[in-house]
Amino acid sequence: MNFTQQPDYSDVLHPGVAVDVAANMAPLIRGRADPTAATINGVSWLSFHPVTTGPVTIAIVHPRSSVQPAEIRYHVWAHGDRSAIEYVVQRMPVLLGVDEQSLDGWAQFDELLDQTAHLLPERVVEARRRNPGMRFMATGQLVDELLTVVLEQKVTQQQARATWGWLANTYGDPSPGGEPVSKTAPKPQTVLGIASWQWHAGWVQPFMARTLKTVASRASALHRLAHQPVDQISTGLNSLPGIGPWTVAETLQRTHGAADYVAVGDFHVAHHVGEALTGRRTDDDGMLELLEPWVGHRQRIVRLIYVSGIRFSRFGPRMAATDFRDR
Repeated sequence: MNFTQQPDYSDVLHPGVAVDVAANMAPLIRGRADPTAATINGVSWLSFHPVTTGPVTIAIVHPRSSVQPAEIRYHVWAHGDRSAIEYVVQRMPVLLGVDEQSLDGWAQFDELLDQTAHLLPERVVEARRRNPGMRFMATGQLVDELLTVVLEQKVTQQQARATWGWLANTYGDPSPGGEPVSKTAPKPQTVLGIASWQWHAGWVQPFMARTLKTVASRASALHRLAHQPVDQISTGLNSLPGIGPWTVAETLQRTHGAADYVAVGDFHVAHHVGEALTGRRTDDDGMLELLEPWVGHRQRIVRLIYVSGIRFSRFGPRMAATDFRDR
């Protein structure tokens, strides 16, 4: 494979299970303009700055099959930083969701799915058979993911992606690998230095800017928290001003592959789960009640619902992006 820069390190992972890298990577990519994550021409890219090393860029070549076990080749750029390369090598199974703990979780889920198939629409059960490579990637980058998820609070997807693109392109650092992921997420100290008028120019609403600065100001504590059990991380995050269950779930799904954390408070998820499982919309309490048989794996069921092909009803006008820069 030809790259504009030669990687510092290349290796092959043999996970022994199917892995659909492209589909699993999708939740980490905030649109085509995301300068930190991308999938292009059969390769998924990610740039980030681990806490204990210099920045890295990873290119993950999609395996020849997403439904059968196959080797996964990856390449690393790290400005020659051996500790950063070693970090990536050790992280890769967890990043791809094929470490022992994750695989045990999927094995338990598949067994539970067989036992509870009668509670689910056939299309949802079939979705697992058609997607054996479904995994939850886990970046471990708690502060970085919080920055992206906070920007998704109470706005349209288009607006959230635009603001993240602005923030990362304007204030992120250059990545070791360059294009197509030319930036890493802004450092906490950089976020703290952004003036109010600059947030305003980037379409970032005041409550978001306050929360982003809260996250940045607690970065050291959050780095330590990221190594704790998921439920303890959740408790810690929920104690921060501007952070609630929706933000926690959306973050931990991406940072820790949190398979039981469902996005309570989402504009659509509860409605879609209700329609899929009962034919009727429901609220958050109703969704959690419906998902009770799969406690421990509730986000896995939600993910299957979304890839099942079930068509959902549309009610009400679509949320419009708000341009508040002249306010």
